[in-house]
Amino acid sequence: MSNPFTFNLGNFHNRCIHHYPFGLLNNGNYNFFGLPSSRVTASRRGAKGDDVSAIIGGVSFKAREFASFIETHVNDKNAERAYVKGGMNVKPIIVERDDKDENNAEGREEEEEEKSRLQCCEEDAKIENSSDLKNLSNEAKNKDEEEETEVEKEAWKLLQEALVTYCDTPVGTVAANDSGDQQQQQALNYDQVFIRDFVPSALAFLLKGEHEIVKNFLLRTLQLQSWAKTVDCHSPGQGLMPASFKVETVKIDDEDKEVLDPDFGESAIGRVAPVDSGLWWIILLRAYGKITGDYSLQERVDVQTGLKMILNLCLTDGFDMFPSLLVTDGSCMIDRRMGIHGHPLEIQALFYSALRCSRELLVVDEKSETLFGEVITRLSALSFHIREYYWLDMKKMNEIYRYKTEEYSLEATNKFNIYPEQIPMWLMDWIPEDGGYFIGNLQPAHMDFRFFMLGNLWSIVSSLGTPKQNEAILNVINIKWNDLVGNMPMKICYPALEHEEWRIITGSDPKNTPWSYHNGGSWPTLLWQFTLACMKMGRTELAQKAVTLAEERLPKDSWPEYYDTRMGRFIGKQARFYQTWTLAGFLASKMLLKNPEMASLLCWDEDYEILETCVCILHKKSGRTKCSRNAAKSQILV
Repeated sequence: MSNPFTFNLGNFHNRCIHHYPFGLLNNGNYNFFGLPSSRVTASRRGAKGDDVSAIIGGVSFKAREFASFIETHVNDKNAERAYVKGGMNVKPIIVERDDKDENNAEGREEEEEEKSRLQCCEEDAKIENSSDLKNLSNEAKNKDEEEETEVEKEAWKLLQEALVTYCDTPVGTVAANDSGDQQQQQALNYDQVFIRDFVPSALAFLLKGEHEIVKNFLLRTLQLQSWAKTVDCHSPGQGLMPASFKVETVKIDDEDKEVLDPDFGESAIGRVAPVDSGLWWIILLRAYGKITGDYSLQERVDVQTGLKMILNLCLTDGFDMFPSLLVTDGSCMIDRRMGIHGHPLEIQALFYSALRCSRELLVVDEKSETLFGEVITRLSALSFHIREYYWLDMKKMNEIYRYKTEEYSLEATNKFNIYPEQIPMWLMDWIPEDGGYFIGNLQPAHMDFRFFMLGNLWSIVSSLGTPKQNEAILNVINIKWNDLVGNMPMKICYPALEHEEWRIITGSDPKNTPWSYHNGGSWPTLLWQFTLACMKMGRTELAQKAVTLAEERLPKDSWPEYYDTRMGRFIGKQARFYQTWTLAGFLASKMLLKNPEMASLLCWDEDYEILETCVCILHKKSGRTKCSRNAAKSQILV
């Protein structure tokens, strides 16, 4: 008996293939498009082909639930166009049915026509807002071109040179384009496209009016999401986004084929899964719609499916008692051992931002209604948790200084059993009276008092902090400018781990020596996030001050990856030159300052509906009469 589905590959681009586990199902056989058997092996179990797996390069993969990843559109009586997540296709493939039913095809056509008529009303309602955004974007583009400095022109030229193409279309930018260090770049991974690194480049392109590259990037990385990767007999959760991908050209059947080869952490230093990749992808998806006015991308079935997969992965129940995400060391921008395992602020701020994005992006129907409710509930719990327990100012530090320990009750003040002796000596004289910030990490009997820049900046942008807290964070940066900015914005964290602390916590990492790289180094890419936070809070002068500082030095130093020393005076000892997110962060900052109306689209205001939601209220049948929030000295509405 023949297989009910055969694939017509008339639209398949011969030169481009995905380095994916999906292949051609035809008459009961499973084959891979052009990949030699020595590199790919496949197995197929079940009469209906319900379980297809493969081994590529010694790593095992499984093709999951093929039907759930298909977006269908009827084009004629005999075919449906399918967009397959993780499929081998570059362009949409045609799925032809052997059991053609003319009546059913005609019925589907009529149904599609009716759906199109209904969608016209929605399109008319959106067109005015979309046109306004496009006009706004075009005005900003023209304005930027007229006012560009020589430094900006150089940065744009370098950014264009960093573009990576796949099937003759741009899909991202390499991490660094240092022509003098090609061998070392390839030995590491600076020649790859990173989701995290591409975000400032994407923002610069969007503000410039070059939208297609961002759309291509979002869709290509979405396709990579469907991999079911197995390393050492274990697979990460479904929905994981890759840290990076590389476009390679391989020889197959005497022809050059382009291949997308992603890295999910199995090749990374430390073999850590990139938790932040999926969160950045969601944030960028929202930014694309906000700036372009094109919301059709986020409404696509495959995009909605990918979004739900990321959310399900993040919201999966576990043993943790807290609403914050539990991660290992090295799972975000700080991708080496730096003592951030547990519940680091950077991940929580990005998680909160991604949840707020998802609240806007999710198409709510019967299938997604439960997930949408989980998003709202987690937003409320996470907002309270971070504002209440991560916040540190002089008032809070005095409370910690007088903490009683070993408390056992729902009304306990010292809920995490923090010992007052943990307060570091440097902090007592460092924190200003009218300033405050969110600490780097919180676990039982442990508070990480270091100031982590990215997490605090995104707390401002996403309104994870209260308006008063957000203002206090910028006060700290302003008052402690020499410590947190110095000669080059911005310090990734402060202070650096030194001496015995460095040896124990980093494992004597020779790259993360004190005041270098992730251990107190200065990273210019953080400039765009600082600019966005300042503009949201009406402190544009701080952003302008930092941008001016960077503009004077970055082109002279060949746009390095990071800077070393307390004041950021030296170029990082292992920094790559012409680092893409360094120059992209600078360009995004300049464009945001010129177009404040565009910056407002990327931030969130306080959402009081989130604050009023409490899981204790939702679960009345639990019999719980007290809410732990009532026992806390809440910052929630401050």
